Amino acid sequence: MKTSEEYKESLKKMKPNIYKFGELIEDVTTNPATKRTVAGHAQIFDASQKPEYEEILTTKSCLTGKQVSRYLSIISSAEDMIANVRMKRLMFNLTGTCTGGRCAGFNAINAMWAATFDMDKNLGTDYHKRIREWLKDAQKRDITISGALTDPKGDRSKPPTLQKDPDMNLHVIEERNDGIVVRGAKVMICGVAAANEIFIMPGTGYKEQDKDYAVSFVIPRDIENLTIVETRRPSDMREQEEGFDIPVDIGGITQAYLLFEDVFIPKERIFMCKESSYALQAVMNFIAPYRAAIGGCVAGQGDVMIGAAALIAQANGLSEKMFRQKITQMIINNETTFGMGIAAGVLGHKHPSGAWIPDALLSNVNKVHVATLPYDTKRITQDIAGGIAETGCLPSCQDINNPNYGKLLKKYLKANCSGETRAKIARLIEWLTIGAGVPGCMHGGGSPDGAKMMINAKSDINHYIELAKRLADIKEDIQVEPKKK
Repeated sequence: MKTSEEYKESLKKMKPNIYKFGELIEDVTTNPATKRTVAGHAQIFDASQKPEYEEILTTKSCLTGKQVSRYLSIISSAEDMIANVRMKRLMFNLTGTCTGGRCAGFNAINAMWAATFDMDKNLGTDYHKRIREWLKDAQKRDITISGALTDPKGDRSKPPTLQKDPDMNLHVIEERNDGIVVRGAKVMICGVAAANEIFIMPGTGYKEQDKDYAVSFVIPRDIENLTIVETRRPSDMREQEEGFDIPVDIGGITQAYLLFEDVFIPKERIFMCKESSYALQAVMNFIAPYRAAIGGCVAGQGDVMIGAAALIAQANGLSEKMFRQKITQMIINNETTFGMGIAAGVLGHKHPSGAWIPDALLSNVNKVHVATLPYDTKRITQDIAGGIAETGCLPSCQDINNPNYGKLLKKYLKANCSGETRAKIARLIEWLTIGAGVPGCMHGGGSPDGAKMMINAKSDINHYIELAKRLADIKEDIQVEPKKK
């Protein structure tokens, strides 16, 4: 498997097609807007080489029998799913932020592995053979793959074919013997700057009249006629400061808009083309492992927040024991999402393709927790830290190290440690709670309201009623007349 340096070299060789602030990014490994997310993803390669992490980050390929990155594997058992959740927690521990340029692609591979199997079986297509051959090659090259589902959508009350602009959802505009041509966009896509390839999936389920939008394929990130625009994050200006404001060699996260202007997709890289009746299940296959494993993601960053909160307390001259009740609640928040992810994985089932699908109900319950509990952990972290980390009142690294007045700033920043050390801790907390370290807790992997809809769909209220009736020995059939509109 690749080293981190080999990974970075593979990105350097790619054709520049990413823009930010109106400028073309020539090298994603060195540009201030993207180098931190590359550094975070590079840590995966370094950690995979270490014996203590090998079991979590690598696994044996079901295609070749060789050891490969877990991010390029098929989740085939409950044990694999547990390792997935542990892997997400580990990467947040190591980087403090999201490495979404791999996890979304990982879930897309598994989602379409099952969906292509079903299509081949029922429709006589050869999509599953294609994805097997592509994945075997991807494992050999040890590439980084981001995943893209979200379409611009346009008017949310209308399906794709009723939009005023048909490009509001990515769609097929031409079919050829050797492939297809697509137009549209995928938006708010995580970690694209750190990826070698991008795995595209349908954004939702589609009816027959919307079949042109039911499409899945994988492309090189620098494919012709694809323009990528990095989004502006609230922390962008601070990320560009050097020094201790944001550790440059640790990690960071980027989001991007992918603009497809008549992009040609070769036949061998297409895994769905107008099979509208299979689009929704493909999305559901993605949601289950993603929403289970994101519990490990936020728990991993929560671990770092606990450490940072205890550290700032000590830096302020206070024992962390003074905040034991608050820290205990942070631990409970972390282990709730982590444990829910493990439970969803263990109670899953094996798809005929060999892929393991986590329990849909528990995965979506976990998503609702992920949309609330991490924010409570962040609030408690800021509470313990005090104003230095939450109010935006910390001077910049450049000012603290200024030759004229920096000594005075360090003097008045010190408490139970040096002023520079206290500033570093405060900046870490700011980064974790309101800055670039914040993962997509609320809407990453879908909205909590969408998860609640899934919970309702997967819950049988009549089953609960029958349990109560049996215990109370009630035989009467109680009916409620629907209200008249």
